[in-house]
Amino acid sequence: MTRHVKVLILGSGPAGYTAAIYAARANLHPLVIAGDVPGGQLTTTTDVENWPGTVPAVLGGVLMEEFDRHARTFGAEVVQDVIVSVDFGRRPFVLTGEFGAVYRADTVILCTGATARSIGLPSEAAFRGRGVSGCATCDGFFYKDQECCVIGGGNTAVEEALFLSNIASRVHLVHRRDRFRAEPALLDRLHARVAEGRVALHLSREMDEVLGDDRGVTAVRLRRADGPPETLPVSGVFVAIGHDPNTALFVPALAHRDGYLQTGLADPAYPMMTNVPGVFAAGDVQDSLYRQAVTSAGSGCMAALDARRFLELTAAAVAAE
Repeated sequence: MTRHVKVLILGSGPAGYTAAIYAARANLHPLVIAGDVPGGQLTTTTDVENWPGTVPAVLGGVLMEEFDRHARTFGAEVVQDVIVSVDFGRRPFVLTGEFGAVYRADTVILCTGATARSIGLPSEAAFRGRGVSGCATCDGFFYKDQECCVIGGGNTAVEEALFLSNIASRVHLVHRRDRFRAEPALLDRLHARVAEGRVALHLSREMDEVLGDDRGVTAVRLRRADGPPETLPVSGVFVAIGHDPNTALFVPALAHRDGYLQTGLADPAYPMMTNVPGVFAAGDVQDSLYRQAVTSAGSGCMAALDARRFLELTAAAVAAE
């Protein structure tokens, strides 16, 4: 099967669906390739309390169902497929699905997101969304006046611990080494919170197991080289050992920094365009800083508007010739 579309969107998270809504409203008839995790990371989240207009909280999966319905209402088509190869060296661009379908596209919007790194424990996966999280900004509010822990030793982990220290009764920061890799300014703030009793440090320790019951996480078991295991009673576990943007398919064809796609390169008039004219990126695949559903949706909107303008100007240039 071969399809030719004006706008092809890879990814079905907030960025992808928002791009689809805006492209569909512009009569560009976008095609969304849902990918191997339809709905993106929000489908693994329970209550979403920071999406504007959703009071009380909405389940992440339910919110993404609404995104899907909204996009389809305006005429976007959603296909359950996974792209396994791309060719951005010719026009129209050519992308191939895992079952052999070939998609030709005048423009492509990449919204493949990023994946939070995990330690790899079966219990960590079992309690994901029920006490185990990869985003304190997203889920920290659920642990107000409770004890929780952060796993990691870099900037992200220290920032998560500092953020949670304003919400939780106490934050336990667990790091496998004897010193942190975070920036000195962050460490100064961290030690100030330690002095206040808001943060407790657990160095040279690794999380060995997440413990819990039907209601969620109740504790973590820590392994250390110089003594017996420790059990730390906590209600929430935040794994902050980094994210991996889902860009392996696009590198080295597209410019990137630390794996994240760079935008605004081919033409400053198109902030969401990569170094290849006609290829755009939005959401966590190009955002290493904010990584929020609302910022992803906003960048998806921008990418769709950029793609529409690019198509219009390209068509006008061809007509002028």
